[in-house]
Amino acid sequence: MAVSFNNIPSNIRVPLFYAEVDNSAAGSFQQNYRALVIGQKLAAGTATADEPVIVPGSDAAKTLFGQGSILDRMVSAWRANDVFTELWAIPVVDDGSAAAAAGSIAFTGPATANGTLYIYIAGQRVAVGVTSSAIATAIATAVAAAINAAADLPVTAAVDGSDLFQVNLTARNKGTLGNGIDVRMNYRGSVSGEATPAGVGVTITAMSTGATDPDLADAIAAMGDMQFDYIVIPFSDGTNLDLFRTLMNDSTGRWSYAKQLYGHVFTAKRGTFSALDTFGDGRNDQHVTAFGYTSGSPTPVWEAASMFAAQAGSHLSIDPARPLQTLPLIGFLPPPKSGEFTLTENNTLLYSGVATVYYEGGYARIQRAVTTYQENEWGQADPSYLDVETLATLSYVLRFLKGRITQKFPRHKLANDGTRFGAGQAIATPGTIRAELIAAYSEMESNGIVENMAAFKENLIVERNADDPSRVDVVYPPDLVNGLRIFALLAQFRLQYAA
Repeated sequence: MAVSFNNIPSNIRVPLFYAEVDNSAAGSFQQNYRALVIGQKLAAGTATADEPVIVPGSDAAKTLFGQGSILDRMVSAWRANDVFTELWAIPVVDDGSAAAAAGSIAFTGPATANGTLYIYIAGQRVAVGVTSSAIATAIATAVAAAINAAADLPVTAAVDGSDLFQVNLTARNKGTLGNGIDVRMNYRGSVSGEATPAGVGVTITAMSTGATDPDLADAIAAMGDMQFDYIVIPFSDGTNLDLFRTLMNDSTGRWSYAKQLYGHVFTAKRGTFSALDTFGDGRNDQHVTAFGYTSGSPTPVWEAASMFAAQAGSHLSIDPARPLQTLPLIGFLPPPKSGEFTLTENNTLLYSGVATVYYEGGYARIQRAVTTYQENEWGQADPSYLDVETLATLSYVLRFLKGRITQKFPRHKLANDGTRFGAGQAIATPGTIRAELIAAYSEMESNGIVENMAAFKENLIVERNADDPSRVDVVYPPDLVNGLRIFALLAQFRLQYAA
């Protein structure tokens, strides 16, 4: 019998027609990408802590995690930038010993003209009308009511019990993230009609004293072996980033041969150029992208991370090799022009493993999505994992090959090249496997994922293992397509060409 059937037995005698179906030659590569956001919930949220839950939309997030929670706002930021990707979340609760960040807004008066107070909290505007002659205590009462009415805000407000002209702000979630909740007046300025009413004085005390973040170990354990291609975390401290370095590593983590889950972690950090440069120099992990931006922006880091990851993830899902530059972060509020990083500063940050943005057309746009990887094991500069697109392309190639090999050779026998077996036998040889790998490479080349077929074929090695006759060893040398990053032109002008 030449043909290798999977189910039809060879000793059947009952007539006549029997058929079985084999899809090994019909499969095509199609991947469903999945994203994960991890953040703090409120007690009002119905979701169980440290358990993955799918989030169908922003409205569901308010119920699952509590309106105005860090995780609720992370989901909203993601969906503002990507409405399609399957989104999951793992909620974590505030640490039992944590303290909530607090700040205040104090007013003086009375107002001498009608107007509007434009208060921005975490980048979200709260507009409060003020009438002429309104005194400071009345203004404070109105502001506190307006803030509490904006249930999506990450803070609650209360008029101070002693100083009735002051509104005290308290972060909904406890921990250090609350210290980064920006509070400011008139973000868009007088050009947009935002100005404090005449006669009213405003003094803002920045949010501070938030302490003790939740431990993410249980949340990480809850991920199990679920595939998550894009993982967003709101924290950028060394402890949590080290946890995710262990989770993602190439030896025993999600990028290891044993798991083959792959994926990439995104976070964000806001600060001065010096602080971001120091932060980047202290990290070295190809599986993490840290988006750094100036403290002049009021957008909180947990939302900035979600925006960046959503734009990156949704477009890498379309084409993992295409550069992410110019993609806009919808909802991100740029700093004033004077607060933007210079070309030199951005270039330095990119050498320090910090991803950067630039500002154009009213949007913050991805400039370059680098990873924090900068050096090899010997401390030498190594650009091999510089861009997140490289990691995305590698995971695409590996998943493509896994799908092809498992589809074409699911229950095959293995023989040496030159074996004279009958046509239709489920037998693979190093030669047939090599041919399949070359055919798969050709498909990926057509899709703009890899290039240089001739060099690939020359360097491809497929051989039977000398010690294990049931094993094939492969050296697979893809030439990944690169992004067009730099266009350098020498304008070698003439005043007049010679006749």
